[in-house]
Amino acid sequence: MKNIAILSISFLLLTGCLKKSENKQVEVVVNDTTTIKTDPLPSWNEGKTKAAIIDYINDVTNKESANFIPELDRIATFDNDGTLWSEQPACFQLFFAIDRIKTMAPEHPEWKNTQPFKAVLEDDMKTLIASGEKRLMKLVMTTHAGMTTDEFEQIVTDWLKTASHPRFDKPFNELVYQPMLELLDYLRANNFKTFIVSGGGIEFMRPWVEDVYGILKDQVVGSSIATEFDYNNGNPVIKRLPELDFIDDKTGKPVGINRFIGRKPVFAAGNSDGDLQMMQWTDSNTYKSFQLYLHHTDADREWAYDRESHIGQFNKGLDEALEKEWTIIDMKNDWKTIYPFQKE
Repeated sequence: MKNIAILSISFLLLTGCLKKSENKQVEVVVNDTTTIKTDPLPSWNEGKTKAAIIDYINDVTNKESANFIPELDRIATFDNDGTLWSEQPACFQLFFAIDRIKTMAPEHPEWKNTQPFKAVLEDDMKTLIASGEKRLMKLVMTTHAGMTTDEFEQIVTDWLKTASHPRFDKPFNELVYQPMLELLDYLRANNFKTFIVSGGGIEFMRPWVEDVYGILKDQVVGSSIATEFDYNNGNPVIKRLPELDFIDDKTGKPVGINRFIGRKPVFAAGNSDGDLQMMQWTDSNTYKSFQLYLHHTDADREWAYDRESHIGQFNKGLDEALEKEWTIIDMKNDWKTIYPFQKE
């Protein structure tokens, strides 16, 4: 759809070919005499992508290696939309905002004749997309501000319990990638600290990331709106205000990493041009680093898109990844399964 990128970006505002080697496995000691070898990435097909990840982690965690990285510096950053969960046909935070407008509509009868609310209530996506950035930002602020942080967290939590994706008819937080869940666990098992660095809203992600990804809510970097403290007659609250505070996208990602994490990543994963600067920042680390791009190539099990996509465009990032030989996941060929609820 023409100009849908403007709509998606508005909500986001709120919010390597390595040497192939034999796949090494993790040893788990059951007792003094029995050792079971388990595959750390069972949902990944054997091949250069899986081998590259395992080779890297084995190398930098080996104290005898010249590339050894101390545990304090094992920082791994992951984009969220399109990297840890799906982002089509639009970012999931947009679905949240649309549902919020419909929920709030009975208290605002004037919205029936006021854009862009009228378009939302009539499911008129064409008009909504064409309404312009100023009106779209009004939609964002209406649905994401004007309440306390605790109230917003509860709203997001309740929405995830009832809302379902239009294609898969599953809760949005079930459309997470099983292979990436395994990768997060594998990194943490090797004493990497995993962070989300997303263009999405930080307080939209915090309510559910611990349960879904095992990433602590204080290890989330995202876009945010302004807030203020209110003592509230002895019942302190933090109010969400209708104005932008920080945009964690593109060049904002390295800035956010520096501001909120304070250490340069050695491992970064993303899927679009919006993640390119995070990749470049990670690539500049004096430690051996790993840049992992997810290429959406599976139209049957998920979606196939890249250079011309209305969301999650992968154009400049793809060129640079190929030029610098960063590792690129071919979703169709590298992953046995996409979602936890799918069978191989």
